[in-house]
Amino acid sequence: MVPYHRAAVAIKRASSVVICAHVRPDGDAIGSVLGLTLALRAAGIAAVPTLADDAPAPATYAFLPGHALFVRAEDLEPPDVFVALDTPVPERLGVARRLMESAGSTLLIDHHPDAQSYCDLCIREPQAAATAQIVWQMLDALEVRPTPDIALPLYVGLTTDTGRFSYDNTTPQAFRVAAEMVEAGVLPAEASRLVFQERSAASLALEARVLSRLTVANGGRVAWTYLNDADFAETGALPEEAEHLPDAVRVIGGIDVALLLRQRGGEVRGNLRAKTGSDVSAVARVFGGGGHRAAAGFTVGNATVEEVLRRVLPLLPGGHAE
Repeated sequence: MVPYHRAAVAIKRASSVVICAHVRPDGDAIGSVLGLTLALRAAGIAAVPTLADDAPAPATYAFLPGHALFVRAEDLEPPDVFVALDTPVPERLGVARRLMESAGSTLLIDHHPDAQSYCDLCIREPQAAATAQIVWQMLDALEVRPTPDIALPLYVGLTTDTGRFSYDNTTPQAFRVAAEMVEAGVLPAEASRLVFQERSAASLALEARVLSRLTVANGGRVAWTYLNDADFAETGALPEEAEHLPDAVRVIGGIDVALLLRQRGGEVRGNLRAKTGSDVSAVARVFGGGGHRAAAGFTVGNATVEEVLRRVLPLLPGGHAE
């Protein structure tokens, strides 16, 4: 618990704190940032959440307490303490990186196994199911009693990163933490409804396109599909509404790995999900990406979906490089 207390002391001494997660934030990133922000504010600490992207906070998480508190990175001055959450490498801080580099001191809280030590103080716990779980465990060191508003974003972070407690990163400790969050006032059924059962018609149209292109490769061991800018323009779906799509592919029976490729301008973003123990993070690292054994991502510049497929399929189960 020593790193927790050192981090708490550094934060409590600060006159200003900025909190940020990675570009294209998912549920764990948004939930961790908001949960920590609200916890620090409850302790009387001037904390401000910001985003690594020059874009609004994902509308899919607008129901979370504190969602309206986000301030654009370009509108902020370097703080006494900059807290990077769920961001294993500094490049993924995007437009907020300058705040980190100019801050008085820096703190990293992360659960990625490949997280780098780029901050003054690093709390890295790869055994944690989500960064939100680590933030929750920090509340004692911060001497903050969790309220329902603090607990809900962190519960959302935990449930989304464990796939509703269905992925292999789901541990006994993750369930214990979830129970503590419920005891603090989270309503699991309501949280599940807001996160997983309030999708837009545009989101469903986007998923239909992705599933219509589904292809099984590598002797039936890999399922892949793709989407592009035109799909978002024509369906009206928001970029954040694609967050669940890798898991929509992952449910296919008999496969080992699901792959979703997203053509965005001249670059291709790949999302990998493993079902049977394959280490997809090793494949992502080949392309300069990373992540966890069962969930990882990468980006290839100046490429097409077809070109990326030719390079990545041989590295996956059933491929020629296996």
